[in-house]
Amino acid sequence: MSTTLMARKQKRDPRTVAIAKAILEQYNCKNVEDMQDAIKDIFGPMFEAMLQGEMDSHLGYESNDHGPKSTENRRNGYNSKTLKSTYGDIPVEVPRDRDASFEPQVIPKRTRDVSGIEDKVLSMYARGMSQRDIADTVEDIYGFGISHDTISAITDRVIETADEWQNRPLKKFYTFLFVDCLYVSVRKEMETKNLAVYMILGYDVNGIKDILGLWIGEAEGKHYWMQIFDEIKASGVEDVLFISMDGVSGLEEGARSIFKDAVVQRCIVHLIRNSIRYIPSKDYKTYTAQLEKVYGASSLKAAEAEFERFKQAWSQYPGAVDVWVRNWQHVEQLFNYGSAVRKVMYTTNSIEAVNSSFRKVTKKGSFPSEDAVRKALYLRITELYKKWNGRPVANWALVRNQLSMDDKMQSRILKYEEL
Repeated sequence: MSTTLMARKQKRDPRTVAIAKAILEQYNCKNVEDMQDAIKDIFGPMFEAMLQGEMDSHLGYESNDHGPKSTENRRNGYNSKTLKSTYGDIPVEVPRDRDASFEPQVIPKRTRDVSGIEDKVLSMYARGMSQRDIADTVEDIYGFGISHDTISAITDRVIETADEWQNRPLKKFYTFLFVDCLYVSVRKEMETKNLAVYMILGYDVNGIKDILGLWIGEAEGKHYWMQIFDEIKASGVEDVLFISMDGVSGLEEGARSIFKDAVVQRCIVHLIRNSIRYIPSKDYKTYTAQLEKVYGASSLKAAEAEFERFKQAWSQYPGAVDVWVRNWQHVEQLFNYGSAVRKVMYTTNSIEAVNSSFRKVTKKGSFPSEDAVRKALYLRITELYKKWNGRPVANWALVRNQLSMDDKMQSRILKYEEL
């Protein structure tokens, strides 16, 4: 027989049982909501009683003590304060003293939030704070310590939510998908390994940003990406207009085999990353500025002219130039579409914003497990969703109009706009 089945029911303190019965009888609780309302109603008087006790200790006498006092300081009325709690707003009367020397500990001055710290711990973790930083912050604000094990227990609750998010049904149609990969260090079996984290950022039919999912694997490669594309199709994605990705061998053909009508575009971000490795860091700004004149030109003819100037200006770094020569057809392909559509495909802001957000947690060092990676990055994603706030990308109306100039794309868009 298991230990769990053999364990006896733990006896409750008779005093707490009596209090619970009194609350149930007084408030006639029928459900969870009634219980929460009762607890909320009780919290105010409880806080006030504790504050009165603190004031008694501070002055050295109780409120009804009419005997001689050892201090000239006296009670001086109350300040009204509304506290935010897990159960809602709670009005509280905070006692004052004449010389304003009373510093309450139960509810410190300027404190208005007494809700559970779980949400605050998750928020700090999502912002990339280490467990040590979180523990120090909690102690500074609340005056008590919190162990690393407790922080892990709180953040581990996110795993189930992250799994639900990862396995959610996806939208049927995306106008743009941006495929990317970053590497993180994970401690596994007494050694540290670099694992690839695959990520897909999408724009839906209304230009709203969405991260389709996170996938963790041993290394970036065609076969793993194919599994990911199969998975997002199984999750409900039926059609994609554009897919922007790195130049992993065979990946372009593989993407088209699953989304046969998609335009596969070599990612400008990846081309910049691949080529800038050959450039001294002091020249990064000048180099990228001249590159932008190429892919951001007003026409293909203007882009070709800028490309010739670029090749001449950076000829002393043949490795960097060669990256663009070998991939020139992908730059040319951009000019099959209007300027606003091109800008969506070559602008690095969106994908770099996601990567920058992820780096806030990945830069801390190696992770103890893959689950630790997933919960940290998922919490960063929740922060991104808050920041995006369901707004479309800039100039989406112009992008939408330019897409409609292609009859085939327009018919595909209309099919899903009407859903």
